[in-house]
Amino acid sequence: MARRNQGEAPPQQSVTQPRLGVVGYLRWGWRQLTSMRTALFLLLLLAIGAVPGSVFPQRSIDPSRTADWLARHTTTGPTLDRLGAFDVYSSPWFSAIYLLLFISLIGCIIPRTGVHLRALRGRPPRAPRRLARLEAHAEGEVDGSLEEVRAAATRALRKRRYRVASHDETSVSGESGYLKETGNLIFHTSLVTLIIGVAIGHLWGWKADIVVPTGESFVSTVTRYDTWAPGPLVDESSLAPFSVTVDEMTADFNDRDPAARSFGQPRDFEAHVSVKDVEGNEFTDTVKVNKPLDMEDSTVFLLGNGYAPVVTVKDDEGEVLYKGATPFLAQDGNYRSTGAIKVGAATQPEQFGFVGLFLPTATIDPEQGPISVFPDTRAPALALSLYTGELYPGGRPQNIFTLDTESMDKVVTSEGTDQLRLWLTPGDTKTLPDDRGTITFDGIERYAGFSVRSDPGKELTLVSALLALGGLIATLVIKRRRVFVRLTEVEGRVRVEVGGMSRDDDEGLSEVVEHVRDQLVGESRTS
Repeated sequence: MARRNQGEAPPQQSVTQPRLGVVGYLRWGWRQLTSMRTALFLLLLLAIGAVPGSVFPQRSIDPSRTADWLARHTTTGPTLDRLGAFDVYSSPWFSAIYLLLFISLIGCIIPRTGVHLRALRGRPPRAPRRLARLEAHAEGEVDGSLEEVRAAATRALRKRRYRVASHDETSVSGESGYLKETGNLIFHTSLVTLIIGVAIGHLWGWKADIVVPTGESFVSTVTRYDTWAPGPLVDESSLAPFSVTVDEMTADFNDRDPAARSFGQPRDFEAHVSVKDVEGNEFTDTVKVNKPLDMEDSTVFLLGNGYAPVVTVKDDEGEVLYKGATPFLAQDGNYRSTGAIKVGAATQPEQFGFVGLFLPTATIDPEQGPISVFPDTRAPALALSLYTGELYPGGRPQNIFTLDTESMDKVVTSEGTDQLRLWLTPGDTKTLPDDRGTITFDGIERYAGFSVRSDPGKELTLVSALLALGGLIATLVIKRRRVFVRLTEVEGRVRVEVGGMSRDDDEGLSEVVEHVRDQLVGESRTS
């Protein structure tokens, strides 16, 4: 055998790394997924993933606006659509983050719950030998025997709601703040149930919007709503077909002091309705902004209101092509409203529509043009322009308040220089050019804008949110403390050492330790 020289370095041996194998990698992946760091990262990622849902129009909320956005952005639109930018909350990538967060929270909660239950059943740990090394420390001397002082220390800690244990005759251990971990577990468990509640609402919930002029009604069916956004698992035929009739829509505006800043501001809105529920029971009710109408499987909210001018459009032979209250959408506090009147009569050689303004108290401003100076109907007027062509190009859905003029031509005056503009007050009739007939401004109705919501997970979501808030407060407020008392006989007296430690930054720990020491010394002097 060759002998190594004295100055020769020992041969280096390669380090053999253990092979994890499939089970090892799965265990490692599970630990990474269920760590608190990963849960916080997924929560942040979920918040970031929701940003496109507020930046881009969502198809489930406003399909017409989404279609318009895609039509305007022919290059980036299709790419974003394939990435789910217009259906963020039902996209595969958002659902994956949602599911991973759910699994991560479950993986965090289960083992921590087991540890916490064992801590609740266990005893406070044995007191350290050197209490002076702890975060808080106080000492003193008292008269009495070890047994008497130990009993006094036990009473002092229990009076402060500590769980107390004595592991020997010269020490007492106390621990408090178990509710801190309980609150932490409640907080994380509530996040899980909150996610479940949101998922239930998304899968089985639905929402719809509808504009109803005074005197008209709607039945809760899919075809009647202006917008309809169902969850993936909603059965459209299972809607409870209740009906709501708007008997009167009232609005109260401040008109007392024209110089005040609150002049023209609304005081209250009310929709007086007649309701017929699924079982055929009829009743009347009042719907306000903060007073919705609760039905069997949904809730009717009053989200908006406005004016609906009553217009009649006839052809050149006097046949009615369009008649009814047309909602206009308010743009400012004085209800300067925009809207569209779409006349799609099949008897006409071409479709046409009006777009313009409704002004409750109309005036012509030299700089701003037609405006309204008060929200109530004191001098109402309609300012309209006329377009001819295809009303619904490509069959795309449209907002009821707008007119898509992409495939339409504006109608000009007889001189052919300026666009035709019509100014109508209630009772006026204007003749349309090129034998298109007439338009009459018959009167004004108010309309109510209702939002109907069905969220089967809202109770679970509300309770979970309240419990999560309570658990978070408990986690932040309650301190997890351990206080130890060690006794030593010195020349007929008992030397008392009190030490404390906390898992968090605890400014009150020293005060607690000193209070326990002072209480023992005080009891000794009293006795």
